[in-house]
Amino acid sequence: MANDRLRDALERSRVSTAELALFTECDVKTVSRWLAGRVPHPRTRFKIAKRLKEDEDYLWPGANRAAAEESDSAGVVHFYPTRGAVPPNLWDRLLDAATAEVGILVYVGMFLTEKPDLLDRLRRKAASGARIRVLLGDRDSSAVKQRSVDEGIGPETISAKIDQAKAFFSSLRDVPNIEVRNHSTVLYNSIYRFDNDMIVNPHVYGKTAPMAPAMHLRKTATYGLFNTYADSFEAVWGAARTCDSES
Repeated sequence: MANDRLRDALERSRVSTAELALFTECDVKTVSRWLAGRVPHPRTRFKIAKRLKEDEDYLWPGANRAAAEESDSAGVVHFYPTRGAVPPNLWDRLLDAATAEVGILVYVGMFLTEKPDLLDRLRRKAASGARIRVLLGDRDSSAVKQRSVDEGIGPETISAKIDQAKAFFSSLRDVPNIEVRNHSTVLYNSIYRFDNDMIVNPHVYGKTAPMAPAMHLRKTATYGLFNTYADSFEAVWGAARTCDSES
């Protein structure tokens, strides 16, 4: 169906299809397709609406709602530009709400050790029947040392941080329902699971984890991103060794 609202807005603003094509860095054929009913990319819709001084929802009714529903179906609750942008109370809220499963996949996760009550909270979760699994990096693995070099902090720095994290979690070693393991995988993502919610921190070459993006995911009725990362967690867990065992 032709987009008469967009055509009328162009006429009112005295913007030609050629001018709109130049403004959006597209070709005239693409603008013609928009006028014929094709919906532009969200960023392009925003630019056009601003240029024409019209409301985006007026020019493309339901487009934003459809995008939100598509995002929901994939299980993406929110995308954060950096892990540091994740609200501190979200971590606490997700942990408090978890009753069955808490899973942590990191090399270090040093920011977690800065929570003074984390160990007690994990003990209480475990006592109530929740399964707590923590995966720390293997300090001597080539993947850990290469990651340390890639971040520009020297080959041994992350290994030293892992020693600190291991010492932090050591008091949980013999607590029922809690297990801490070491892994030597290349860590493409840090994963923090709280029942059916998860925060995934994809890593970026040359950047530390707090500077990389983070996604809040939620399990959906169909197989989605949550399941993809949950499967990844299980694969790493299956290949890992307990922290007090030898390599």
